[in-house]
Amino acid sequence: MKKIILLAVAVLSSIYSMAQTELAFPFQGGAPVMTSFFKDSLVVSPEIIKAKATGTAVFKFTADTKGTITRIVIYQADDYVLTLPIIEALKKSNHKWIIPDHEKTHDFILPFSIAFNPPAIPSKALVMKAYDFYVKRKPINAANQIPLDNATLLPTVMISYDLGQ
Repeated sequence: MKKIILLAVAVLSSIYSMAQTELAFPFQGGAPVMTSFFKDSLVVSPEIIKAKATGTAVFKFTADTKGTITRIVIYQADDYVLTLPIIEALKKSNHKWIIPDHEKTHDFILPFSIAFNPPAIPSKALVMKAYDFYVKRKPINAANQIPLDNATLLPTVMISYDLGQ
């Protein structure tokens, strides 16, 4: 009898306890809509295409109850040239963010990865230009600790661009 009562208590307590609560995705429409929004809104600059720039950039931004972005911070970026179109796309996402009900503001961390679509047979000039960018890039890195508080890490937005002519 004691084993049955102990088993019943264990089952009931496991029903009421959860390791992690499921949150609604913080972008109106969900993750696929967010990814599609940034792929459409992020305009790869001619400087990026000319330099054959590739890399990642990680941003932290704060959204308020109206979904307005109030602060943008660059945590890490492989080069400054990659950050400018991302900042412009983040500004276009105003009023699309959803924060938890009990908060006045919420921080989000959003990584971006930018790369070009390589041709089937890369030319030597393309390889040298990509290598030149890699050697001369000027990364942006945090020099001190960064408190994360209650930030939400979002999935990486992958951006690919064509090299053109």
